[in-house]
Amino acid sequence: MKQTITHWLESALYSARESGDLNWETMPEFEVEAPRQKEFGDYGTNLALTLAKQARANPRQVAETLIRHLPAESESWREKVEIAGAGFINFTLKAGWAGEIVKTILQAGIQYGQGSSGQNRRVLIEFVSANPTGPLSVGHGRNGILGDMMARILTALGWQVYREFYINDGENSTQIRNFALSILAQFKHLKGEPLQMPEEGYFGDYVMEIAQWIRDTQGDSADEGDPEEVTRRFEEWGKQLMLEEQERDLKEFRIEFDNWFSEQTLHASGAVERSLEVLKEKGATYEHEGALWLRSTAYGDDKDRVLVRANGRPTYVAADVAYHLDKYLRGNEILIDVLGADHHGYIKRMKAVVEALGYEPDSLTIMLYQLVRLFREGQMVRMSKRAGNIITLREVMDEVGVDATRFFFLLRSHDSLLDFDLDLAKQQSDKNPVYYVQYAHARICSILRQAVERGFALPALETTDTHLLQHEAEIQLIKLLGDFPEELALAGEQRAPHRLTIYAQNTARAFHSFYAECRVLGVEPALMNARLCLTQATRQVLKNTLDLMGVTAPEEMERREADEELSS
Repeated sequence: MKQTITHWLESALYSARESGDLNWETMPEFEVEAPRQKEFGDYGTNLALTLAKQARANPRQVAETLIRHLPAESESWREKVEIAGAGFINFTLKAGWAGEIVKTILQAGIQYGQGSSGQNRRVLIEFVSANPTGPLSVGHGRNGILGDMMARILTALGWQVYREFYINDGENSTQIRNFALSILAQFKHLKGEPLQMPEEGYFGDYVMEIAQWIRDTQGDSADEGDPEEVTRRFEEWGKQLMLEEQERDLKEFRIEFDNWFSEQTLHASGAVERSLEVLKEKGATYEHEGALWLRSTAYGDDKDRVLVRANGRPTYVAADVAYHLDKYLRGNEILIDVLGADHHGYIKRMKAVVEALGYEPDSLTIMLYQLVRLFREGQMVRMSKRAGNIITLREVMDEVGVDATRFFFLLRSHDSLLDFDLDLAKQQSDKNPVYYVQYAHARICSILRQAVERGFALPALETTDTHLLQHEAEIQLIKLLGDFPEELALAGEQRAPHRLTIYAQNTARAFHSFYAECRVLGVEPALMNARLCLTQATRQVLKNTLDLMGVTAPEEMERREADEELSS
């Protein structure tokens, strides 16, 4: 309904300009919202206030003009249109309007809410991209859910989405070398030698597990030979095993990638050198003290960045240049990188890189996410038995389940610190947000089953009078259901997947309120059929929302107390 009223207002704007009643050049930004107080109608807009300055007219005069120019098609929907306060326009719709939304939802089914704003354009989302030196942490889990949700949302909005995991395995990776030396030290220790871990080593039990695997599969002679060659072998074994584990954990977390992109390939293929030549041709580099620099300050960065050191070795920035150029050359129009909050300085740097390469800086979005803190019995959980200094994603999934893990990671905006209560995530109560939403879906399925068992055939939409849906609880629920397309669109435009988590909870709350106030089964047949249609529409919207979140929509769940209506 918001979209419909927005369309009416935009039509009124153009009509008023064409007639000479209003002068404006740029379509103003305005809102259409449901007023908190019922006496102000069903929906209101601030359009007249946002347009007044541009139109050089009093907001109330602008509002009066817009009302005169509302399209004729709106007359069959609106009971009255009034001006309130400084110039708000409030719409009161005719009785039964909400029933049309129910019909729209049921006719669209699983497609309800989806859009075409992406116009099949290509977007590449790079996320997780954990170093292949250890298990995935809860931080990687939050990274993963953000990237996966954006991929699901943008796909639903008509984008051609490509998911990519960037493997940080460059030739000069200090982390991977220390990881290999840590495995080698544990390997030698397994053979009876004193344990001599590198200063910047990895100390989790998983390192010993990898060393044991190498000994079991490669034999005790795996550490014999040229030291550099041995280190390289242990690097490959360690990286291979960690990537396999990371991929297994991500699949269980319901995340899969179209491509696992190795940093090594950028160097081996000459892509790094070619990208530097592109920058040189565009005049975006200079040499200083034997090093090659990017003129990144010319593109809004805080300082210029070294691309190639004086010793001839490329920096991480050079690899980033090559990688992002490669993304564009593969036909992607929009890039999204999901990174930890410690990469804040990375934003200006990469925006500068993108512009220096000749692309629009706004075609790159960098989503930074804050830390996750785990709590059990009110105390922060800090250490992992297996991984040492991190809590792994696997441990959380095993303890609370995939549904709860995904849902809880989405409870807050990605730029907010997230406190994850492990005890709450396991509760079967209304205090647990994922349980609350899933139970709403299960309760709906139970109502529909009960209807069939009592001999009430589920109504055909074409013979049901949905205009009977006029109770306040019905209207509030239907308004929320009608908001779903807009919520999905805003989640995509604002890169804010947590909006759907909030929306799911609000919709579940509205359904529970409707169910408490409006009896579904056993009322007058025409009204019962209308409410069964509303119940089915709510189920569809909840399922569509949970599907986008990668969370299951169960048809049965345990409940502490009997369901009043179903037990009557």
